[in-house]
Amino acid sequence: MNKGIFYAAGAYLLWGFFPLFFKLIAVVPPLQILAHRFLWSFIFLVIVVFALKQFSVLRHSINKHILISYFLAGVILAINWGTYVYAVNSGHVLESSLGYFINPMVSVLLGVIFLKEKLRLGQWISVGMAAIGVLYLTLVFGAIPWISLVLAFSFGLYGLIKKLSPLDSLPGLTLETGLLFLPAILFLGLQERNGVGSFGHTGWDIGLLLSASGIVTAVPLLLFSAGTKRINLTTIGILQYITPTIQFLLGTFIFKEPFDVHRLIGFILIWIGLIIFTTETIHFQRNSQVRAARLEPVTPE
Repeated sequence: MNKGIFYAAGAYLLWGFFPLFFKLIAVVPPLQILAHRFLWSFIFLVIVVFALKQFSVLRHSINKHILISYFLAGVILAINWGTYVYAVNSGHVLESSLGYFINPMVSVLLGVIFLKEKLRLGQWISVGMAAIGVLYLTLVFGAIPWISLVLAFSFGLYGLIKKLSPLDSLPGLTLETGLLFLPAILFLGLQERNGVGSFGHTGWDIGLLLSASGIVTAVPLLLFSAGTKRINLTTIGILQYITPTIQFLLGTFIFKEPFDVHRLIGFILIWIGLIIFTTETIHFQRNSQVRAARLEPVTPE
């Protein structure tokens, strides 16, 4: 197997099983879990940066523009992480899986809005099907599936910022978590001062799991970075559905969240959009490769 497929699939598998980890620390308030993720992720990433001798690369790359860009990325990442933890520990794993199902189409839509990209007919149809699915769920249940939309748009915006940012994944993520490291420390210190801190007060097992949240958070991101450098975007596009599929199965069969016929219809509409989106993308990229091969000049030996 191509190492890139192994790395990327490993990342998506780990992300898919994240609900099992966060359920273990459900006794801790979501905002405290979020703060601990930034705290321990930064510590772990700093160790990795020094181990790989990339600190000088990070230090020489920092300027005002990069600091603003990566602080914004960190804030959006915090919104995504915090919403996800809340979703898992409040019994909305299915809704979080829905968010990651529609995320690829949201990312394409954001490209149209911010990068002035043009959608092909198949992409318009897939985005439209996803919108119909979300609208159906909204009308049936009388409430917008805000968890799904926040997860989809926050991760889409995060990807957009990362696409426009110059740093590689490891130094970039280190900078993002580092810029929110101090706010995380201050928040946890305030919680401790008010007598509502969880670390060290909810058992040694919870304390160890909170400490491990840094490794749990950073490892799949590093695997994903390694994978995307070795395989094409078409393969990434197919593998990315591993995560929401696992979350969907966990929410339905392990956590026994309600999944009635109306939710099924909403999901089916979105799944149809995904099938159209994936099929159209694969077909377009294959045609592009064929055209590029035909235009490639032949060099004499």
